[in-house]
Amino acid sequence: MPDVSYGTSPRQSGNESSAENRCTDAVCINASRIYDSCGSKDCLSNLTVYFTPCNQTVINNASSVKICKASVITAELSVEPVAFHRGYYAVDVTFFFDISLEAYSCGCSIPSKVNGLAVYGKRAVLYGSEASTRSFSSDECVMCAEKNTSCTYSAFLPKATVQISEPMALSAKLVKGCVPPLPCVPIPECVITYFGDDFACSGTASVNATIGIFTITQLERNVQIMIPSYDFCIPRKECKPTSDDPCEVFSKVEFPNESFFPPNARAEEKEKYNFECSCNG
Repeated sequence: MPDVSYGTSPRQSGNESSAENRCTDAVCINASRIYDSCGSKDCLSNLTVYFTPCNQTVINNASSVKICKASVITAELSVEPVAFHRGYYAVDVTFFFDISLEAYSCGCSIPSKVNGLAVYGKRAVLYGSEASTRSFSSDECVMCAEKNTSCTYSAFLPKATVQISEPMALSAKLVKGCVPPLPCVPIPECVITYFGDDFACSGTASVNATIGIFTITQLERNVQIMIPSYDFCIPRKECKPTSDDPCEVFSKVEFPNESFFPPNARAEEKEKYNFECSCNG
């Protein structure tokens, strides 16, 4: 590895041509290639919110609710081939949301904060190509095939991943009546641990929440590809130690001018909201 001083960049000698500077080496790497992907914008309306017995008591005595925040706890994915469409796979995703609410009871101006679980599932059909080989690695646990069974198709399935933005908490409403049954999908143990208790199966009121999400679902496989290689990623600067003096750290913070002097609208915003005033008289 060449010895490069921190804070400097490699210098080229004057007799080196620009063509030589652009020369690269071709290297083979093992990478995860995305074969297909899709994005979606979903408004999830009237999601039933499930509560622990303690929080369900608060909902039973509430006269109204207000949604405060929604966040993703976890998601479960499964992939299965689509019949009669070689290379295509159905990706089933189940999201588990934490819905934060404020519950208002009759004659009380201070709301009670409660959290509940909302579950939503969706399916996407994507192209994931085909493969008929199994891969083994020295840094992975040994996986043995079951005896007296045909070759498991799951060994050849592509890998599914999903990305989701922070949900937008839109609305929530209180519904008087029996609590709907829990979803048919099994609730992961980590979700039960997250809320600290099992969920109530009965009650005199329930909550329906509406949230908005943005997701990207994709199918990928490990492939060997050839890429150009320029050089190793050598650090160009030194990691300087930070000071323990809080005043010294504060002295490096720039003065927040925008907090004292709010900026004017940008030019593109002025054009976007350039309404004409048609005044008569």
